[in-house]
Amino acid sequence: MGLLDGRVRAIAEAARELVRLRDAWLNPAGADESELKGRTLTNLYNQRPEWLRQAHARLDAAVFAAYGWPGDLGKEEILGRLLALNLARAGKAYLRG
Repeated sequence: MGLLDGRVRAIAEAARELVRLRDAWLNPAGADESELKGRTLTNLYNQRPEWLRQAHARLDAAVFAAYGWPGDLGKEEILGRLLALNLARAGKAYLRG
């Protein structure tokens, strides 16, 4: 297995765990209809429980590692790097045109 494969696997595992945790919160065993009505993704993300924050942190860490980025980037730096990646890919697509 190559390095890239391991990074892809780490992202996939973190993403699957995030989905599993959210699904378990959205549809807990034994919940009645009235309880389920209040269990929306909007409500979950407004509450932002610690387990959700940690699951997103694990996914973020896996993505940062795949890009070779340090884990302590601020939002502006992340957005700048993503924009640069998108522009580079758009340029390559344009040149292949």
